[in-house]
Amino acid sequence: MHDIWNPWHGCRKCSEGCENCYMYFLDRMREQDGSRIYRTKNGFRYPLSRNRQGQYKVRSGEMIRVCMTSDFFLEEADAWRDEAWAIMRQRKDVKFFLLTKRPQRVSSCLPYDWGTGWENIFFNVTCENQRRADERIPLLFELPFKHKGIMTAPLIGPVDIGKYLAEGQIEQVMCGGENYDGSRPCRYEWVKLLSDQCQAHNITFNFIETGTYFIKNEKVYHIPDKRTQSRQAFRSGLSFRGKEIRFRLTDEWGYDIPEENLYVPHYHPVTCRECGSRLTCNGCSDCGKCTEK
Repeated sequence: MHDIWNPWHGCRKCSEGCENCYMYFLDRMREQDGSRIYRTKNGFRYPLSRNRQGQYKVRSGEMIRVCMTSDFFLEEADAWRDEAWAIMRQRKDVKFFLLTKRPQRVSSCLPYDWGTGWENIFFNVTCENQRRADERIPLLFELPFKHKGIMTAPLIGPVDIGKYLAEGQIEQVMCGGENYDGSRPCRYEWVKLLSDQCQAHNITFNFIETGTYFIKNEKVYHIPDKRTQSRQAFRSGLSFRGKEIRFRLTDEWGYDIPEENLYVPHYHPVTCRECGSRLTCNGCSDCGKCTEK
């Protein structure tokens, strides 16, 4: 996928949402060990890669999700993080989506010139249940980031975040059910509560997928295909576009980049039309895989 940057791979499980980790499952399918943590060879400098014309492959204005097969604030990655920060510092024209289950480590892992935060960093914490929401969101509020969000995935229990949304710091909430080995069910009313609370505060809510088991009106739906999960999440009507998140993106000299020069996502007329992630994704990368037989 063109919107993912994995400078390192592998992780240690640290909370309830890690129990059936998708990365561990996919690594097992490749006969690999998900607990083995290593710096990626070909992917570490991905945001700086260029095409034959000398232009960056990742265009100004794109949103790049960081460490989707690890945790950016993992202790074992301390030796590599400064170099990763340096890449994000160089690409101040790109938005970087950081997600962690370890907000307690963040303050000691910020770069020397962080100040009150960088404009191109979107920091998110995972809250898979109420316990983790009440533990991690207060820590999130104490950290110096310009843009903050919440990821309730895998959603394995009801989560009430109304009082946190009222604080005015959260700009986006994402939600999804659990997949692969031992998937725990996600319930419609849990997602609906989050959707209603986000709408009440005009905050974007993105229900990206139902998970393998989805319960509505006490009927259990078994949905093993992820494309179907995404389509059903889209059709639920629970996603909501709230107040626009405005990032101040600059060029290498620190000048603001005009809106007309920023990347504008485009979408495949068929495969993207009912995609649950459409609200928050980078659009179609024209990879051609959707047309492969």
